[in-house]
Amino acid sequence: MATIHFTERTLATPEQFVASLTDFGPGRRELFPNSADEYLRVHAQGADRADVTEGSRGVWERLHYDWSDANRVVMTTIDSNLWGGASGHTYTFTPLPDGSTQLDVVVVREGKNLKGRVTGLLLGTVGKGALKKALRHTITSVETRNRLSHG
Repeated sequence: MATIHFTERTLATPEQFVASLTDFGPGRRELFPNSADEYLRVHAQGADRADVTEGSRGVWERLHYDWSDANRVVMTTIDSNLWGGASGHTYTFTPLPDGSTQLDVVVVREGKNLKGRVTGLLLGTVGKGALKKALRHTITSVETRNRLSHG
């Protein structure tokens, strides 16, 4: 099992980041490179929860999203072609005095088959840089989206 932790800063507020994380409309890939529109299926959505399948390049997972805590989004894997067990993502937002937000992201990858175990091992080692790059892309895209719509 791979547990990968990132800490970044963003100019986006927690509310802006949560709004982007929970926008399941077309074009999601612009914010999240690993979420292609052709994989995206919203099975159920409420005021602070959603059940969504997403993925790309042959890897998909069905996630239960919970954003009932304004400073945290927990995405629990409930089905996947690779991931099982404790897999998922947790985004925690801490507003900072200068108006920026500290973003803590924890990704857990527990492979449920050989391909998942190998992919999880690679993500936890050499693939960590690719995940960090994807997160930086998401942060920049969320900041740009909010500057364009609020600036």
